[in-house]
Order: sequence, then structure tokens, then C-alpha cells
Amino acid sequence: MTNDEFLKNPTLFQVNIRVLLTELSLKINRHTTLDDIPVSELEGWAKLGFDWIYLLSVWQTGEAGKQISRANPQWRREFEETLDDLEEQDIIGSGFAITEYVAADSIGGPEALKRFRQRISGYGMKLMLDFVPNHMAPDHAWVQDHPDYFIRGVEADINRAPENYTWVRRKHEELILAFGRDPYFSGWPDTIQLNYGNPHLHEAMKEQLLQVAAQCDGLRCDMAMLLLSDVFRQTWGIGIDPFWPDAIKRVKENHPGFLMMGEVYWDLEYTMQQQGFDFTYDKRLYDRLREWEATPVRDHLKAGVEYQKKLARFLENHDEPRAATVFPWEAHQAAAILTFLTPGLKFFHRGECQGKKVKISPHLGRGPEETPNLLTETFYANLFTLLKRPLFHEGEWQLLKTFPAWNDNLTCQNFIAFAWCHQDAKILAIINYSSFQGQSLVRVPFIDLEGHALYLKELIHDETYQRDGTELNQRGLYVDLPGWGTHLFELRMTNDEL
Repeated sequence: MTNDEFLKNPTLFQVNIRVLLTELSLKINRHTTLDDIPVSELEGWAKLGFDWIYLLSVWQTGEAGKQISRANPQWRREFEETLDDLEEQDIIGSGFAITEYVAADSIGGPEALKRFRQRISGYGMKLMLDFVPNHMAPDHAWVQDHPDYFIRGVEADINRAPENYTWVRRKHEELILAFGRDPYFSGWPDTIQLNYGNPHLHEAMKEQLLQVAAQCDGLRCDMAMLLLSDVFRQTWGIGIDPFWPDAIKRVKENHPGFLMMGEVYWDLEYTMQQQGFDFTYDKRLYDRLREWEATPVRDHLKAGVEYQKKLARFLENHDEPRAATVFPWEAHQAAAILTFLTPGLKFFHRGECQGKKVKISPHLGRGPEETPNLLTETFYANLFTLLKRPLFHEGEWQLLKTFPAWNDNLTCQNFIAFAWCHQDAKILAIINYSSFQGQSLVRVPFIDLEGHALYLKELIHDETYQRDGTELNQRGLYVDLPGWGTHLFELRMTNDEL
């Protein structure tokens, strides 16, 4: 796969592998590994059209992280809210407190991971894993062998900011080391901060990155913007040389076609794309959708298409609350169309498409049983069928203008419209992203409508309308939609083609 192919709006499915394997173990009453994931599961993912399977929490973690997770009272309250029958064995430590970039024994080890990658490849899917560049677990071997790879502290630091520093025992001494963190929050107490001011650490992490890249087809880089020089200096007061441009260049030289996706916040998406990332999180779109106003969303979609093609768009992931709890059902469909039918990587999370409501912490190895929501399942099944069309991968996308349906009717400001075109295929999406009934005229962009009768097949509600193409070109398409209402039209010149 070439870099150009990355930009063709792929679909990605995130799976918390430890939770999935626990579910399988409970079904067959024995410990399970990656080898036990049934063919039916893989076939189901492929049938939905996923290009990428992103496995969360693959890497080896240690006893230190597990004990910290179990002892943290704030985290434990969250775990108890997730599982009303919580047991100590359910708290297995965060998958981001990594002791070694080797597939964990609990999921079958490196050979099982290799076989899993081969298995999904047979269905045309590629494997994405995590790379956590900012920190390591407290019991990572480097703490013993290379303490200079970490941010050191003194007693004054731990007295001043105990939430950001900790004592760590080595064979013959104790050191004060910093927790991993970002500049806006307290440290993550199950991690130790890497010091990118040390050039030897730079090289060690680039070698680590190459070793990880050999085990998969792409990486999601956790909190990737923390390694930007300005951000690192803001957090730690230490100047560092750029890390990502050379690191990504080395990966792609050794693994042509490798995909790098960065978890990015703080409006640094474009900056990280310039650093070499193929995709960056589009948290800004997610946040604007949660503002429940059309104008910020529409303004976001006015960005250049080439930039938007490199955004990873989502309604939930392991860090965010479940979409079913954030977006009421009447608004959920509108938000999903704006997220997944616009350019970029489409990022789905296991359980999202069944309407599950309980967020599962990466510290847990089990989630609660939840009954799927039939409405949600049906909607997403239809959406996945749509996303398999070449139009959404090869086609051209454009944001459309909306106009008042009559003088002084300002409800058109709540409408967002866009179109896809590929060869003879044309799709028009119109969303009233508000809670109020509204009307609008939408300028249809296709220039070959003059003098034709145009048929609009509603792809969501299975209705067909006939309109005069000349009128559409000259005046626009009139729409009247309830709050959160949507139209998704396929446009054809003859009714037979529909």
C-alpha cells in the first residue's frame, strides 16, 4: 500500500483485545489467546468493510502498573462504576504502562500476534498497534539499565509536586523520577517520563520504533504532540531536537507503505501532519459536534480537502465517553453522517455500533454485559454498506453552500450540506444540525443537470423523489427537515438506475 492509498478515506476498527479475549474465555470456559479469535469474528470485521484492525493493549505490562491501578482510589471508583461485580483480577493495569514492546504472554505472545496479522491479511485487513513515545512503566528495564533516559527529580520536586514525581527503587539505590504527563494535568502515576533532552534516548526510541513497526502495518502514536519541541519545553523546561521527522522517515524507509497515525490535540493537527504523520486525530470536529451548533462544524469542514483527508474522525474511542451516552439518538445519526461521510480516516470503536453505553478503562480486562440497541445496529449496518462504495474512497468531496428558503428565514444557518462525486455516481448529504425544524435551499454542484429530470433516492429512508434538473441548477434544492433531520440522496438521471 502506498501513501497515496492511505489518503483514500480508510475505515479503522479499534478492539480492546484484553476485553475481547476475556469475553471469549467466559464463553468457552478456558483462557484464550489471539489464536482463539474465531474465523466468524474476522469475517464479520471484513464484511463490514474495515481496512484496519487496531488492537488496544497488546504489549507486555508489569506488576508495578497493575498494583498502582489497584491501589489508586480515584481509578478504583471508576472501575466500580463500570463493573458492579468488580473483582481484583479484573484490574490488570493500563495497557499504556508498557514494560516491553513484545506481545503479552496473556494474549499468546509474539508468535500469536504474527499469526493474527497473517489471518486478517487474508481478509484484506491490516494491523495497527500502539506506540507510546512519552513514557514507560516504572518496572521497564531501562529504569535499571538507563536511568538517564528519564526525567530526574530531587526531594524538593517531590515535596512541591508529589502528583508529578515518585521514588523508584533500583538495585542499589532509589531515585526520584517524574511521572509521564502533559503540561495541563497531573502525572500518570503508573508511568515514568522519558527525557528527550538526552540524545541517546532519541536514538534508543527510534530503534524501539523500528522494532515495533516490524510487528504490524501501522501505529497509533499515543499523545504524539508531547514530543514537539515547544510542548516538551513547556512541560519540562527542557529544549529538545525534533523527534518525529527523522523517526518517521526511518520507519518508512524500512517499511514502505507503513501508516503512522498520531493522537493529537490543542489544534496541532496540521503541525503533526507536517512532521510526517499520515493521519492525526480530529478531536476538534468531535468537540464542535458536542457544542450542538452547526456553524462551528461547518467552519471546520471549510478547511482544505487535502488537510481533511489526513484527519482521523471518530465519535468515540477508548479515551472518550461512549457515543450512545453523549449523542441522543435523534442527534447521533446526524453526527455520524458528519463524521464518517466526510473525508479522512473513519475511526470506529468496538461496541459503538451496537449502542453500548459503558466506557471500559484500559486498566480493566473485562467489561459489563450490555444488550445491543437494534436501532443503532441497523443504522451502522447501513452506514457500513454505504462506506464500501468506491465513491467514498475514490471520489471528490465538496462542502456546499446553503441559502435561505425565503427572505428572513435564517434556519438555513443550521444546515450543513456536502456532496461526493465519482464518475457517474453522485451523493448529496444534507443535515439540519440543530434541534429546530428548518428550511434551506442547497446549491447542487453537478453541472450536467440542465434539461434533465433528476431522481433523488433517499438512502436512509428508502424513498425516491423526482426534481427538475434545470430548476436545481438555477435555484437550488429546497429541503425542509425536522431538528437533527438528515437527507442522504443518490442522484440519478433515470429512475431505472435506482
